[in-house]
Amino acid sequence: MGRIIRFLFIVGIGVSLAACVSTREARVDSDYSYRGNFKSYRTFSFVSGTGLSSDTSRLGNSVREAIQQRLHVQGYRLAKRRPDMLVNFRVYEGDMRFHGFIQEDISEWIKRNIEEDEDTPKDSRQGYQPVRLLLAEGTLLLTLIDVKTNRAVWNGYASGVSVPEGPMGEVVLRRSVRSILDRYRVFTQELANGQLPRTESEDPGR
Repeated sequence: MGRIIRFLFIVGIGVSLAACVSTREARVDSDYSYRGNFKSYRTFSFVSGTGLSSDTSRLGNSVREAIQQRLHVQGYRLAKRRPDMLVNFRVYEGDMRFHGFIQEDISEWIKRNIEEDEDTPKDSRQGYQPVRLLLAEGTLLLTLIDVKTNRAVWNGYASGVSVPEGPMGEVVLRRSVRSILDRYRVFTQELANGQLPRTESEDPGR
């Protein structure tokens, strides 16, 4: 888990709790790594750890179910063994400062087929344009991690996420998940070719 956290910072997640301020900004946005091999991802699983991501309560399960349902629609399937991606999520309370990036829509970037790797010349690499954001009154952050490289390749976040007690808390989190994953318009190659995602038990090669 420690390695994963370090790689989150490589992609540029800079999160710090902010003091109370007068200007508040509520938004849903995302950023991604130019080294993400998004065309090859087919399966996913969830990071196990502390906090909401390991919460077995109704709130934690609601977030996992909402993520799983949405990714399944986009052609991904849950795999307990050797997943291509790990999904991590966390709710930050109160205001927070976030270091994001100004980028084109991820689906348009993928169409241009300009993924980078270790061999990409420095003068051919795309630069990251950082932007500092103030996210207000609670933030849900979703992160996709490439298992093969141990790098975080996509972050999606929604601010203004205040989770009330009871059933409404589940509703708020599910809506937030849908809003965030609306920014991740990436479908698997299998789905693009008209093949429905299979379950792990149906795929003997996993």
